[in-house]
Amino acid sequence: MDIVFLGTPAFAVPTLRRLLEAGPAQGMQVRAVICQPDRPAGRKAELRAPAVKVFAAGHGVAVAQPEKIRSDAAFDLVAAQRPTVIVVVAYGQIIPRRILDLPPLGTINAHASLLPKYRGAAPIQWALAQGETTTGITTMKIDAGLDTGDLLLRRTTAIESGEDAVQLGARLAEMAAELTFETLLGLARGAIRPEPQAHAEATLAPILKRSDGRADWSRPAGELYNRWRGFQPWPGLHTRFRDQQLTVHRCHPEPGAPAAPGSLECAGEQLRAATGEGWLVLEEVQLEGRTRVTGREFARGARLGADDRLV
Repeated sequence: MDIVFLGTPAFAVPTLRRLLEAGPAQGMQVRAVICQPDRPAGRKAELRAPAVKVFAAGHGVAVAQPEKIRSDAAFDLVAAQRPTVIVVVAYGQIIPRRILDLPPLGTINAHASLLPKYRGAAPIQWALAQGETTTGITTMKIDAGLDTGDLLLRRTTAIESGEDAVQLGARLAEMAAELTFETLLGLARGAIRPEPQAHAEATLAPILKRSDGRADWSRPAGELYNRWRGFQPWPGLHTRFRDQQLTVHRCHPEPGAPAAPGSLECAGEQLRAATGEGWLVLEEVQLEGRTRVTGREFARGARLGADDRLV
């Protein structure tokens, strides 16, 4: 089974590792690895190599980084490998049909949701933000739509209490590696029958925007907490205090009958904000241009007044 692997971020690394570990001894040979180009990152906007490139280079695997996977050069690169199957994990670009149709076993994707729920670029983040208690990995055959291809295998996991997107993503990445391996073995034996998705049950998980992290204090505290969990590390949960941005780094909900949404109260050693239903305890916050502090330290430094509120 000759494999072309397409993936870019850290989430894709465990699957690539699993395929390399399998190797020819288990009938799998990774012929090419393709990821997105290096991109500017950090305050200095220095070019940073994707996690897949770093991992592949450390294991002696050459990596191609076409600017556009739709280009003729990218097509020629994939076609030259004569792949039996293409494996895609969080690559980050829409793959054209002429590449999808190259391998006889198809182009296989490991998607971090229980499809057809949470189709799109941010399934882990939106599942948490919506308060889901279970999620999982689905392998599917990619078609021309947005995560609409036929289903192959599925594995479910409970979302742990307090788990955020970084923690859940790490667990699901390992699940994706094993499920992709099982899927390839099953396809090679002809033991998997693709099944169409129930398209009427589909939900979307669009790419995150900075505005998704803006706190709406009229929402229930539990919902704000779920959005904080889901939107780690970016865009996080942020608000405005005295016309400056305030980032919430750690928080948790508490029941109660609060005052106007966004109003602040010190309760013992805790700083909490009123929401549409309950309190959101602000365990750790950061005012723009300042260092991270506990909620209580922030309250002392700000010398909160009766009219201060978050907006």
